[in-house]
Amino acid sequence: MSLVVVGINHRTAPVEVRERVVFEPTRVSEALRELKSLPEVRESVIVSTCNRTELYCVTESGEADLGAWLQRYHQLGSSIHNCLYKLDDMKAVSHAFSVASGLDSLVLGEPQILGQLKDAYRTAQETGTTGPVLNRLFQAAFSVAKRVRTETQIGANAVSVASAAVSMAKTVFSSFDSRTALMVGAGETIALAARHLHADGLRRMIVANRSVDRARELAAEFQGFAISLDEIPSHLREADIVVASTASPNVIITRAMTVEALRARRRRPIFMVDIAVPRDIEPEVAELEDVYLFTIDDLQSVVNENMEGRRAAAREADQMIAAEVDRFEMQLRTRDAAPTIRRLRHHAEQARQHTLDQARHMLAAGRSPEDVLEFLSATLTNRLIHAPSQRLRDAAETGDDAIIDAIADIYHLDHD
Repeated sequence: MSLVVVGINHRTAPVEVRERVVFEPTRVSEALRELKSLPEVRESVIVSTCNRTELYCVTESGEADLGAWLQRYHQLGSSIHNCLYKLDDMKAVSHAFSVASGLDSLVLGEPQILGQLKDAYRTAQETGTTGPVLNRLFQAAFSVAKRVRTETQIGANAVSVASAAVSMAKTVFSSFDSRTALMVGAGETIALAARHLHADGLRRMIVANRSVDRARELAAEFQGFAISLDEIPSHLREADIVVASTASPNVIITRAMTVEALRARRRRPIFMVDIAVPRDIEPEVAELEDVYLFTIDDLQSVVNENMEGRRAAAREADQMIAAEVDRFEMQLRTRDAAPTIRRLRHHAEQARQHTLDQARHMLAAGRSPEDVLEFLSATLTNRLIHAPSQRLRDAAETGDDAIIDAIADIYHLDHD
């Protein structure tokens, strides 16, 4: 049996290629059954996200052409052949552990992939396409990922501009639950920052955008309310936190506008982040005593510093994963030996039980305990070493030194 991973990810293919091999969630079970029906495949799990599509399979010999199946399933011909990678056995194990731990992600250390792996594994279990090897692999991968996240700093610091903005806001406000945020814009970065704020306890949010309909759509996600850009002067006084990221060529929040807001707030501070280029907040706002204004450059330096911290944690995690791969390999070898160990124990138990029955009959017939004990020890010894002794004699006759050395090693015999 061989463990094989075949896949495509953000390192090997651009998004226009990756999107062509994504499995629709509603069809994954069907695809799993089709994959497992291949003659060589015994177990299968399909992982499919925006950044990777991977087939985890246990095959008879490792020769199954899983890449060809992936191309056939998505009707791609051979157009993605050069984008595919294939990993076997312990390399596949190491890859699975790295993926689960966020070390193979587009954003180093991101935690979302672990949940996606768990979903993929659960689907395969429910479909009935996993078995002893993949069950052991994925359970081990989840355990390794938990250890990496607990024992290293891989996910400790913000590595996106949006998350860095929220992290910096925490240096001004101890908590967000009584604060109001004004989100200027409604694009991807603003949406991400809004989700981070909401996850950290913010309960009141205003979304300002040129398109009020788009502002309403985003605000609805957080039970907030929407305004147009023209309405910002009337609402800026309510904002403890301002995050701005629009495509406007002109400044949206001016110094004069901010002075009026501070006067109405009785100098309660405002934390502002301007992620836009060109800037949405007039630079002179930074001169105001009760405003904490940060620009995209400030945030990028934080992101770069935090990313270096994650890289250091990743190096530590790599060492941890290497040790876990060795442990997994040892467990697999033990599993492979288990049937033979059971047969050996069964054979020894039969010999023990047969010899014990004979000894009991001898006692019942009146033989002395001393005679019975002698019979018991000698007979059981002879029966247990008969097979290896015969094999040693046969090996000596044929000159099979490997067998002689192996048996000597098993019994810890001192031999020349």
